[in-house]
Amino acid sequence: MNIQMIEAAAKRLDGIVRRTPLLSSPALDALAGRAVYVKPECLQKTGSFKFRGGYAALSSLSPDLRARGVIAFSSGNHAQGVAYAARLLDTTAVILMPADAPSAKIEGTRSYGAEVILYDRAGGASREEIGAEIASSRGLTLIRPYDEPEVIAGQGTCGLEIAEQAADLGITDADVLTCCGGGGLTAGIALALEARAPGFRVHPAEPEGYDDTARSLRSGTRERNAVEAGGLCDAILTPQPGEITFPIVSRLCGSGVVVSDEEALRAMAMAFRHLRVVAEPGGAVALAAALFHGHELETDSVICTVSGGNVDTDVFARALSYA
Repeated sequence: MNIQMIEAAAKRLDGIVRRTPLLSSPALDALAGRAVYVKPECLQKTGSFKFRGGYAALSSLSPDLRARGVIAFSSGNHAQGVAYAARLLDTTAVILMPADAPSAKIEGTRSYGAEVILYDRAGGASREEIGAEIASSRGLTLIRPYDEPEVIAGQGTCGLEIAEQAADLGITDADVLTCCGGGGLTAGIALALEARAPGFRVHPAEPEGYDDTARSLRSGTRERNAVEAGGLCDAILTPQPGEITFPIVSRLCGSGVVVSDEEALRAMAMAFRHLRVVAEPGGAVALAAALFHGHELETDSVICTVSGGNVDTDVFARALSYA
């Protein structure tokens, strides 16, 4: 993985992805005690940053491989990103999703024309094994959600935008907080900023109980979560950091920040109240880290991703009770 791959992905994505803005609010600055800038990838096509990586990966395939179709496994955002990318590139997508995924994400994936196959995540079924079997039997190319170089390169285009937008604002020193599951977004942004904004320091943000990256950064080896399902922040619940992503994160990132579910819900409420941004719980953990864990940060400016906004209405209503 290198900056050249990210730049190549940016060329393929030019005119396809949305260039999301950097937003700010005096109220959020006051709450955090520093300048807070929000990168709302919830405004990206399909409602999350995952469209970047999905399109980058599919567009990098040879015409023959792409024509045969692809398969992906995801709790929802990677699913929708790959499904919509497949539709735009005139191919088919099979998406393996946990049966307990939010209904909005399952329905959204189907709406892009993908074939959705549900599996029992809570019962311990292995999406990797099921996905590999389907890929082999149908001749499909597997597009992994984070441990895929072209996916990481696509997510890194978000980092290129952050570097350019921060430069326009005169920001030369900042903590950058990323919502972190398997680490594709975190690794991609960190690689982009290493090349384009070396004064920035990336910190992965995670929910309590699913803080495998934070623990892995402390121990120096990939740690597993005790449980892999059932948490509020479904978008970023992964078993452990990726084989490809963790060495990048370990080399380039600072310590992880861990937030509670209540803090994630409060951040959702603050994002809507002050920015009119709709975030899902997993997509709000970086903002929660900025607002409620400032003592763990070092700079006067913080840039945080809102990585997704595909939230069920009942969860969003619960979040708004904190407004």
